[in-house]
Amino acid sequence: MKVFDEIESEVQSYARAFPRIFNKAQGEYLYDEDGTQYLDFLAGAGTLNYGHNNPIFKEALLEYIQADGITHGLDLHTKAKREFLETFSEKILKPRDLNYVMQFTGPTGTNAVEAAMKIARKYKGRENIVTFTNGFHGCTVGALAATGNSHHRGAAGTSLAGVSRLPYDGYLGDDIDTTAYLDKVLSDSSSGVDLPAAVMVETVQGEGGINAASIEWLRNLEAVCRKHDVLLIVDDIQAGCGRTGSYFSFEEAGIKPDIVTLSKSLSGYGLPFAVVLMRPELDQWKPGEHNGTFRGNNMAFVTATAAINHYWSDDKFGKEVQRKGEYIEQRLSKIVEEHGDGNMTTRGRGMFRGLNCVSGELADKITGEAFKHGLVIETSGADDHVVKTLCPLTISDENLTRALDIVEAAVAKVLKGSEVPEEHDFFADDSESGKKKEGEVAGAA
Repeated sequence: MKVFDEIESEVQSYARAFPRIFNKAQGEYLYDEDGTQYLDFLAGAGTLNYGHNNPIFKEALLEYIQADGITHGLDLHTKAKREFLETFSEKILKPRDLNYVMQFTGPTGTNAVEAAMKIARKYKGRENIVTFTNGFHGCTVGALAATGNSHHRGAAGTSLAGVSRLPYDGYLGDDIDTTAYLDKVLSDSSSGVDLPAAVMVETVQGEGGINAASIEWLRNLEAVCRKHDVLLIVDDIQAGCGRTGSYFSFEEAGIKPDIVTLSKSLSGYGLPFAVVLMRPELDQWKPGEHNGTFRGNNMAFVTATAAINHYWSDDKFGKEVQRKGEYIEQRLSKIVEEHGDGNMTTRGRGMFRGLNCVSGELADKITGEAFKHGLVIETSGADDHVVKTLCPLTISDENLTRALDIVEAAVAKVLKGSEVPEEHDFFADDSESGKKKEGEVAGAA
């Protein structure tokens, strides 16, 4: 660990929670340099929906590299880009009756958010963007202005302007429809909220604590936007690409955003890739007006195309995600019922779920205990108070059960002081080190 302490910036975060040197990964498994095997419920913070080194994507990528395929092409037309655009149009957009053009931004989600905000302002000729409490949209200055978390905002070192923040669904209590409040302030010229160019929302707030907006709230939000001639932007960077059980997280609500941002699991392989989808008439960019050296990752085009072809040619994979999501919800609800003492709740949708522990200290103890027993799992929320299940969507049923057994046992130990039962211990089979070693695939399907 010495070189990391001496050379790497103090900004590192995940490495503090999981202090190991990892060097190999496959599917839902991570391995450190000692060969110790872990189940991964972090999955690149939602970047690895299809698991580590998915063999289908890897084969396509290796063939592309061996054939000297274009690696870097700025925004030039390439065969890999053409195949991705054709596949995305035919298998994602057309079956959902969505008419969007695609902008290739820089490779990160925050760059897609910046571009979405800029194009909304350019098209409407207004500056203000409405975003929501607990929202997270990125750490570059424009996206950071739209982010609620004070920890991230405080690092900006400058004023963050151009955004009005309103209460998300449930923020003021379950009985208050905050879209009615939005309608009211947009209807009142003395509300102090300038008519925005757009409203930007996450249907499930990932970093904000797995807060899931209700279907009714999302539909009402779209209606308010239409009423006031305001664009609706859905930030689907973490909730999209299948995480909630449909390719886009907004599908269940039946809404059609004007603009959608995608990144994280879009490439399917962990390769940096981000895009903005927008209605064709919104595409008012002048050539090169929003650019970047790495806009359009050709190797990511290859793996993204493979992901769509393999997992999204029909609805079977989405139904599997929904089934697994229901199981996660059942297990988390059982944990709350048996161990929560009225101080825990569950939240989320699909395989985007969380265990609300109220206290960040408690959630940290639970994830720390889980890590001791072979599970990499993180927290989220304003106070890091939500234990966040973000495993690969492709995880086997047996490993999903085993991982949730570890979570349950960790909760029991932290709250009740009981020991982790051997049958829940991912490392229980190795009496010498207490750790499962590479090649001994615990819980393999």
